[in-house]
Amino acid sequence: MNKKNYSLLFIFITIFIDITGLGIIIPVIPALLTDLIDGTISEAAKYSGWLMFSYATLQFLFAPVLGGLSDQYGRRSIILLSLFGFGINYMVMAIAPTITWLFIGRIFQGIMGASMTTAAAYIADISTPEKKAQNFGLIGAAFGLGFILGPVIGGFLGQYGPRVPFIAAAIFTLVNLIYGYFVLPESLSIENRRKFDIKRANPIGTLLSLKRYPIISGLLLCIVLFNISAHATQSTWTFFTIEQFNWNEKWIGYSLGFVGLMATIVQGGLIRIIIPKIGNIKSVYFGMIFYIIGLTLFAFANQSWMMFAIVIPFSLGGITGPALQGIMTNKIPNDEQGEFQGGMTSLLSLTAIIGPLLMTNLFSYFTSKETNIYFPGAPFMLAAILSFIGLLIAYNFLSRKNIFD
Repeated sequence: MNKKNYSLLFIFITIFIDITGLGIIIPVIPALLTDLIDGTISEAAKYSGWLMFSYATLQFLFAPVLGGLSDQYGRRSIILLSLFGFGINYMVMAIAPTITWLFIGRIFQGIMGASMTTAAAYIADISTPEKKAQNFGLIGAAFGLGFILGPVIGGFLGQYGPRVPFIAAAIFTLVNLIYGYFVLPESLSIENRRKFDIKRANPIGTLLSLKRYPIISGLLLCIVLFNISAHATQSTWTFFTIEQFNWNEKWIGYSLGFVGLMATIVQGGLIRIIIPKIGNIKSVYFGMIFYIIGLTLFAFANQSWMMFAIVIPFSLGGITGPALQGIMTNKIPNDEQGEFQGGMTSLLSLTAIIGPLLMTNLFSYFTSKETNIYFPGAPFMLAAILSFIGLLIAYNFLSRKNIFD
């Protein structure tokens, strides 16, 4: 195994441990929120949306700063700093006596939460142009493996109280921080570094800088719609399955573990066959079509087994992200990858400001006592519609501009 392969393995393990810690807490979020607010699942979903909103807003403001700093000081130190922020957040949430404490922890995590941004820049540093899309798939595979192990552990630990998984998540993050400190090598060579410029590190300026790259400006709306749609599952899965199927923490953990398993198969295996065979552009179309099908089926699922079955076509949508990353990063100079990834994280954080509020409030409305139409699957249906519009935009742009792999 050569040095680059070792580096990929290191960053993969770092992300895996990071996501495992995150996955541990997901099954118990509804129980913790309903306990703190003394309310219903419908009401807890709204608070969950605002918690995600607070995290995304701070990440939107600070991600380009950390991305720019990683271009000057290297990726390793920023990844470790971000992991420290995650650990503090988990400890705060483990002891939070009121809902306000949860918001304080999420805000701090949003400020420090740049591990995925810098990991993407890390992979871009060590990847050849033709390997970037496949190597970006490792992030998805690490997510998948982390979400196999994390939610299952969280569902099991949740039986002993909704705060226990947060303690476990803090421990996982501490292990990750120690591992990264001793093992993770630096990826950005001295000659590819640039000085930090605060004018280029503000979120609005970073977003505007993305217009310098034609492929970014053309696919901007597609990316926005696709990532807003993703919050139908990311923001409402636990609440939807409790409301629709009366699942407990254990079954939520099992379901998310299965989602992680499928994501690992697709992004860790199939993606390395499909993208080289049909190319990045067709992979975008292929992934989005299956994503739309999966979302539509989720919206109308009325039996527990259906959620597991639908995950299979839905997971094929995971091909879209790495294919888009491959198209875009091949257009970015090596000394601007950190800034670019920071800008993309700011863009995704902008969608994460909108997405959770939109989807959780939609779920809350269609499951409340005041609603005239009871439809817990409403967020999935809206996500399918937005994704279809995004697919049309992507097809129009990529075919019109004739941008090939």
